[in-house]
Amino acid sequence: MKFKPQLKIPATYMRGGTSKGVFFCLKDLPEAAQSPGPYRDALLLRVIGSPDPYAKHTDGMGGATSSTSKTVILSKSTKADHDVDYLFGQVAIDKPFIDWSGNCGNLTAAVGAFAITNGLVDKSRLPENGIAVVRIWQANIEKTIIAHIPMSDGEVQETGEFELDGVTFPAAEVKVEFMHPADGEGAVFPTGNLVDELDVPEALVTGGKLKATLINAGIPTIFVNAADIGYTGTELQDDINSDPQALARFEALRAHGALKMGLISDLAQAAQRQHTPKIAFVAPPQDYTASSGKPVKAQDIDVLVRALSMGKLHHAMMGTAAVAIAVAAAIPGTLVNQAAGAIARESVTFGHPSGTLQVGAKAIQQQGQWQVEKAIMSRSARILMEGWVRIPPVESLSD
Repeated sequence: MKFKPQLKIPATYMRGGTSKGVFFCLKDLPEAAQSPGPYRDALLLRVIGSPDPYAKHTDGMGGATSSTSKTVILSKSTKADHDVDYLFGQVAIDKPFIDWSGNCGNLTAAVGAFAITNGLVDKSRLPENGIAVVRIWQANIEKTIIAHIPMSDGEVQETGEFELDGVTFPAAEVKVEFMHPADGEGAVFPTGNLVDELDVPEALVTGGKLKATLINAGIPTIFVNAADIGYTGTELQDDINSDPQALARFEALRAHGALKMGLISDLAQAAQRQHTPKIAFVAPPQDYTASSGKPVKAQDIDVLVRALSMGKLHHAMMGTAAVAIAVAAAIPGTLVNQAAGAIARESVTFGHPSGTLQVGAKAIQQQGQWQVEKAIMSRSARILMEGWVRIPPVESLSD
């Protein structure tokens, strides 16, 4: 029997922040995959190597974690005063599913560099030496992001001395501004409350009540107090991810939060919205040892935060969740602000499993509603490999 040859698609494998993903120019995809739909999803699933019942991604480009099972599609922007359109797909590991409901803040740091290198940014906007300002239209959430990309001798400068906890080696610093980061067209607080009380089964939380801050900023996020669910806020990945019952409990709590936020209409729908919302737990500062062995001192941080992504505790912090942390920390009365000392602030340094991260946000109250102009953080990014990705021919998911 004769089999068809593999497809050969131009692609770039990049690290952005503490994530990795496969980047494509829209025009380089097979014609049937240049539009959203089952064929595009099937193709990208095969690129990553999902679904994989072994949870290894041995036969694909994925890394079998939420941080490394990602795809990005970029094109010249169709939006006025923007350079590049950025579409992000979070690929499930064990299911034939791609979640297009949110952004990846970490990979955002790599978008500008890819766009410049692949000719998606007008050369008149690029300095020979200095900082290029790349205007990104984030198509998943329809928001503007500004990336500040260092340039040297007309090319993107990827090497440098900037260190990012959760990334082993230093690189060039990339400043990223998330403009008006409230998710979609909704309010920063979808319920109108800084703190809500979730009604949950007694099996999840004693008493069936759980305080939560439900926020739309960067990415929809559910914040709860670590102490209310039996944790300290100093946990590392294995403390949570090695406990199937704990993971199931977090997923159930996430579903109840998503329902309260109006993101789903019944609890069962949460399984089809794995990327959003995120769930995180917070606690006041205390000393702990990061996963690298680095000591983190209470006096060097404002708050402890641990967040789950795609059903697992993240090894560091999702970039979009960092935006949510910054915004929530800036608004008095939220659980994050209370854990961070209950003071007004425009930046926060939080402790995560891999170390610390500082992120800033400015929030103001207008006519009783909180508004956020932008959130700012620094990441780094670099090309790991470029050329072509090869995959066997695929059929659409509906075939």
